[in-house]
Amino acid sequence: MEYIGLQASDRHTRHEDPFQEHIGLESITGTSDHSNFELDNTTDSFFPENDSDDELPKMDSKQVKVILVLKRFVKFIGPGLMVSVSYMDPGNFSSSISSAQFQYKLLFSLLVSNMMAGFMQVLASKLGICTGQDLAANCRAHLPKYVNFVIYIFAELAVAATDMAEIIGTAIAFNILFGLPLLGGVLLTIVDVLFVLLAYRPNGPLVVVQVFEAAVGCLVLGTVACFIVELVNVSPTTNWGSVFRGFLPSKEIFTDTKGLYLTAALLGSNLMPHSLYLGSGVVQARMKAFDMKRGLYTPPVAKKKKKGLLCNTIEADSAEVRYVPSIEAIDGTMSYIIAEMVISLITVALFVNAAILIVAGSALSQPMDDDGDGDLENADLFTLHYLLSSQLSKAAGTVFALALLCSGLCGGTVVTIASQQIMEGHVRISMHPAIKRIITRIIAITPCIIVVVTQGREGLSNVLNATQVVLSLLLPFISAPLVYLTCKKSIMRVLISGTEPPQETGENIPMDFVSNGDNSAVDLLSDREDNTTSDRSLRSHRLGDVSDLAELELDDASDEPKYKNMSNNIPTAVAGVIVWLIISIMNFWLLISMAMGKDVD
Repeated sequence: MEYIGLQASDRHTRHEDPFQEHIGLESITGTSDHSNFELDNTTDSFFPENDSDDELPKMDSKQVKVILVLKRFVKFIGPGLMVSVSYMDPGNFSSSISSAQFQYKLLFSLLVSNMMAGFMQVLASKLGICTGQDLAANCRAHLPKYVNFVIYIFAELAVAATDMAEIIGTAIAFNILFGLPLLGGVLLTIVDVLFVLLAYRPNGPLVVVQVFEAAVGCLVLGTVACFIVELVNVSPTTNWGSVFRGFLPSKEIFTDTKGLYLTAALLGSNLMPHSLYLGSGVVQARMKAFDMKRGLYTPPVAKKKKKGLLCNTIEADSAEVRYVPSIEAIDGTMSYIIAEMVISLITVALFVNAAILIVAGSALSQPMDDDGDGDLENADLFTLHYLLSSQLSKAAGTVFALALLCSGLCGGTVVTIASQQIMEGHVRISMHPAIKRIITRIIAITPCIIVVVTQGREGLSNVLNATQVVLSLLLPFISAPLVYLTCKKSIMRVLISGTEPPQETGENIPMDFVSNGDNSAVDLLSDREDNTTSDRSLRSHRLGDVSDLAELELDDASDEPKYKNMSNNIPTAVAGVIVWLIISIMNFWLLISMAMGKDVD
């Protein structure tokens, strides 16, 4: 299908976007055509004005295209790194260490689980790109009230369970690195609230968002660097032929019941419920910048901050007005955002998890007692540190602890972001991120304190494993709406011309428990309607800047809306349902086996 837009008299000369030509994402975006969206380098919000192929050294067209793609792609690095944090938290460490009982054979299970998780993550990104809202907000807008509320409860439980895993991992790292008692390490984990309070501004300028992403990215890269060092350390004792064969299917995975248990555990630990919310909510910043540069979106004027813990506006830079992305922003950024997400998950998340399993498989394969208890089957984070320190060097054990610390710190940070998205999206309760973080951390930290005081190290490891069980149970309920929403044409359609009919907004008035006697909810609703009307007016005139819209017979006197369908095509929809069924069956089978008293560790 060929797209034609209205021609503007002052239209600039546009250069072809080579990324759209060479990277086909039709199976994900649900479109059957090649969207060769052309952008003017002089007006691209992600290129400086003097960044054109005319100034590049003389080279052939393919080299020019590659350079342009890379220069543009660099501007999109960030969201994928944020999401990849969810795939390498202390819970993943624990699952990978347990999988080392089969040495390297479960690398295949790890690869498949990461592929399925990556597919679901791409759907989450696509939902956020096409609707301009995260998964939580879409659930509230398009699902029945009681279903939305149940999913919200499950999501909050998932956040608490994930937070407990971050607390435990960070506390263990503090204990190993600094000799801090486990109780002290648990209490010290609350300090990451300050980082979120000072740094994160989701609706602020793009540069502020990018600085925050860079800070989290440093912790991510720190984790990656630590495991590169560990792989070098274990390399002399590692059979790399067996490692590469581990990425191929093995009969032990399917014939050994314990292998199936561990496969299910890997799947549950790799696809974290909160990562779906995070992936759908961190993609809008660059799209807003794209539309703002072209005059297609005007940020709302910030209101005076309300008083109280629960309020309509969190702070000056986060006024509650729905952002509706333009078709230009979607076509101009989707391929880059999804590509960055996939590349980050492969180069960071998959690498770290595979490295953990390889290091653990090499260390645990040695016939040596871990800590004097004669039990290698119940290996935990302490066990792997002990083995690395005793068999390789103290430096190897220290590097592992540093990786665990980086993982716990950046994991706790992104959990805060996802938690805020969940509360604001599902129930429209706005709360300052720091206050929300403190409440969530108190809920998660309380059982950890009790366990540390009463049971010590062994109890803490059991709690870490229990959090992964809880997340496995909750995952099918949270991932189901994602598949449903991305398959709905009425939800995934994008306005390309005309005026969109007014939507019912009465149910979207925020819950204001501290009203202070004002009419803030009514004012906010009025502001939202004004902003939406203005946005629609802009969008009805923006076709002059589009070169790949569908061939439309537009009547200037008609405001009948026309849409582009961005929902999943049939193969993608079928794949989504299959992945969801596999995740659900594996997780519930694991839980039923545990309930029957089977040994699934």
